[in-house]
Amino acid sequence: MKHKPVVAALLLFAPLTACGSAQAGDSSTVTVTVGYQSKTINTVTAGTLLRSLGYFEKQLNSLHDGHTYKVDWQDYATGAPITAQMTAGKIDIGSMGDFPLLINAARGKQLGKPTRLVSVTGYNLRGGLNTIVTSPDSKLASLGELKGKKVSTSVGSAADGTLVRALQRAGIDPDKGIEKLNQQPAVGASALSAGSADALSQFVAWPGLLTYQGKAKALYDGAELDLPTFHGVTAREDFAKQRPAVLEAFLKAQAEATDYLNTHPVAAAESVAKATGLPAEVVYLYNGAHGIAGFDPAIKPQLVSALKQDVSVLKAAKLTGDVDVDSFVDDQYVKKALGADYAKRLAAAPAASASEVWPKGASRTQSFKTPAELLAYVSAHQDGIRAAYVPDATTGTLWFADKAVWVADGDDLLPFVAPETARAYISAHGGARVVTYAEALEQAS
Repeated sequence: MKHKPVVAALLLFAPLTACGSAQAGDSSTVTVTVGYQSKTINTVTAGTLLRSLGYFEKQLNSLHDGHTYKVDWQDYATGAPITAQMTAGKIDIGSMGDFPLLINAARGKQLGKPTRLVSVTGYNLRGGLNTIVTSPDSKLASLGELKGKKVSTSVGSAADGTLVRALQRAGIDPDKGIEKLNQQPAVGASALSAGSADALSQFVAWPGLLTYQGKAKALYDGAELDLPTFHGVTAREDFAKQRPAVLEAFLKAQAEATDYLNTHPVAAAESVAKATGLPAEVVYLYNGAHGIAGFDPAIKPQLVSALKQDVSVLKAAKLTGDVDVDSFVDDQYVKKALGADYAKRLAAAPAASASEVWPKGASRTQSFKTPAELLAYVSAHQDGIRAAYVPDATTGTLWFADKAVWVADGDDLLPFVAPETARAYISAHGGARVVTYAEALEQAS
């Protein structure tokens, strides 16, 4: 395992090669290399779903500029290798989370191979894409109880940023107050199951997946930070300048994939599940009609502002120096690709949170005005439910109904992602109490 940092370093400083389309010159065949993360499902409109729909290839075929285009889709587990390949000139367009995007910007500038943020994929304006979970039988019930514990995360990721900020708010030194295990998500999931980690802070789709599988339960909802988190598309600056029509074709295709996801959320979830091996129920939790993520290629000011705030976290971890976010963000290509539609998308708000049931065998879900109405439906159709989702009463983060912490407040039944937020509600509402999911179903029936 010791050779990996050396390999990474070699990739970072590898000479520019002719794999990317920017190096294709006037050849009749141009290869466009796209790096994506199939299982980081909030990037699907620039990766997994886009690839399956074939929209990018169709847009390229419509250019009629004398070239034949070929798309080389390269799948990675994280953003770091995509950045390494981009700075080596081997990937033209890549997608990754906000913290990796900043590292992408820093590495590109450092190596004289600058990159630009050209669009957004999935986002959550409160930070709900990242969650801290514990094992199902853990006695830990609050963030403060992590002091002195072993916590697995991926340093440099948005999930690590959530962990750092959450610990700071809880009065715990994120460097000295816990034993941080720097691990890839799959390794961290195994460590949690084996008991060698007390908690896991990770990005989509790991917290939802482990919770769905009964291998974890939520300890902290990242939306409690009320700080936006997102995933986006980055392109090499030289590629963007030499092949602007190709980049615009990609962004048009991404917008089409976004519209497909928003109008066919169940079909999109099934498609992504088939391509990734993830349960469709987990994909829908994040990418569904009222899922944790909203999808829009427009680069919203709130997201740019959040990106600027993220720089300090990476600097403190000595992962980057200063990053000029304003020069990294370049919306000219997506504005041109979307034309008059861009302003409308920029102003659009994500779908309001709602309770949803996915009946077995159904091609669409059913929405309910309140969690209690959902529970009444589930109680009457218990053998016919594929999945049931409810929004946290405080943060709006969607969660599995049978995995939520339920609070009864008179006739009201309120779901929460994490026990700490449920207790906060109870302390402010006399007579409110935690109830089991079975008790909530019985009360609603």
